[in-house]
Order: sequence, then C-alpha cells, then structure tokens
Amino acid sequence: MPLEYIIRYNTTNTYENKVHSAHWQFLIIPETNESQDFITTDFNNSLAVINEFSVNGYGFNTIRVNPRKKFNQITFNAEFKVLKKDANPFEFNSSQNIKEDYLKLNSLNFKVDFDQFLKNTPFTTLPDSSVGLYQLDDTLSIFDNLQALNTWTYQSIYFKVDVTDVNTTLDKVITKRHGVCQDFTHLFCAIARDYKIPTRYVSGYLHQGNGYFGDSQMHAWAEAYIPNIGWVGFDPTNNLLVASNHIKVCHGKDYQDCAPLKGIVYSQGQNETQYSVQVISQQQ
Repeated sequence: MPLEYIIRYNTTNTYENKVHSAHWQFLIIPETNESQDFITTDFNNSLAVINEFSVNGYGFNTIRVNPRKKFNQITFNAEFKVLKKDANPFEFNSSQNIKEDYLKLNSLNFKVDFDQFLKNTPFTTLPDSSVGLYQLDDTLSIFDNLQALNTWTYQSIYFKVDVTDVNTTLDKVITKRHGVCQDFTHLFCAIARDYKIPTRYVSGYLHQGNGYFGDSQMHAWAEAYIPNIGWVGFDPTNNLLVASNHIKVCHGKDYQDCAPLKGIVYSQGQNETQYSVQVISQQQ
C-alpha cells in the first residue's frame, strides 16, 4: 500500500537594508520515479511574486522567483504531496558472478556510459594524505562492499551541525570527523568512485519521527550503480539502505548540482535566514 507524505518547506529571509533586486532558484520539488509519485505542489511567497517553473540540466523541476520590488523581508512557503511505494530495498536478484561484475566496472563501454558519475569533483576528491583510507574486499559482491562502506562512513564521522558548511571539502571533514549529511555523502561518493563504481549525490527529504539524523532539513544520500542490479540508494548519515522514508528531489555529481536554493541578492548589511522542513506521514 502506498505511503502518502505531506512535505512542508518554509524559509524567511530578513535583510538589514532594502533589497533592490533578487533572483532565486529553488530545487525542492519531489520527482516522480519508479518508487514515488509526485501528486501536488503549492508554492507561494509573501510578496505575491509570480513563480516561474523550469527544468535544470539534469531534468529536475525548479522554481524561479524574481521580485521586481524593494523589500526587507520575504517568506517562501511550499507544500508538496507525494505517494511513496512501500518497497523492500533488499528485493533484488543477487549477482551470481562477482568476478564478472568487477570486470564490467573496468570495461570501456561501462566507463563511457557512466562517465558523469565516475569523475571526482572538488567536493568528492580524497586528499593525498588519505590514500588507502578505505579498502574494498574483492571477494565480496559490489553490493556487500557498498553496504560495508555505508557502515564505515557512518562510523567515521560524527553528525554535528555548524562544524562544516556547503563549501567544506573532504580534507577538513576527514580531519575534523564531524559533519552533516552532505559531508557523509561526499565521502561515500569519493571512495566508491575511486573504486570505479558510478555514484551520484542525491538531495531529498527524510521522514521525521524515526530518530534519524538530518530529518529536520533537506537530506542527502548517495545512489550507486551496481551491474545487474541498477541504482541502489545508500544513506551513510544513518547507515541505512534508502527505502520508503526517503523522498527524492534530484541527483547530481555533488552538493553544488543539488543545492536546494541558489540566488543573487543585491543589498547591503546583514541578513538572517530562518528555515524549516516537515515531512508528515498521512498514515500516522
């Protein structure tokens, strides 16, 4: 039976001095895919500015807002309704030939097909000092290795807000051993890609009320492509396989491709942002 979720996204931006012009792009609308159906959207702002809907380079829906009036404060309110299939993440046929799967990772056609998610970025590059940080066991299946990597990442970083930010690279994450979901996901992606496993950064929502880390804001996790299985989601922040509690918005190479909000604001002085996310199950 599908699970129905209501997602509420709210943010208020307050500026010390008048904003003369601003351009924002929101990447917060849940997608429709084989595990979820996006039903409705309601997005509005306190200045009654008309929203413009568009599609980004990866094919995900965005909302653009461009106020043509001066202001000191603006509030954005969004509500989305999603139906999520109640699926078992372990429901797939295990590979019968582990060696053949690893050989496929090294084949030219495979590398060409998944080139975009095999390349490291500034946020998914391990520092030179971390050579040999993690070792895969080629006697295990790719899936079992990724599960082990998921657990290792979860155990290697302590979840703590305000230690890192959206510009923090892995050298600092590995040294500090503290971070938030984007840091866990960048580390997972970096190691998986180093072992030639295509991996993409995913942004979305996590159902609250289950004691998970990262459930009060937009969440991040990874999807890795496993030969003969397909894309499988891993949540290293919580040491979980992605299932019905995870509601996907988009994917990309790293956080920069999936930032929920990008914008340019023309103003001077200080500014303050208040931000919240609620994910409510209608079955509760």
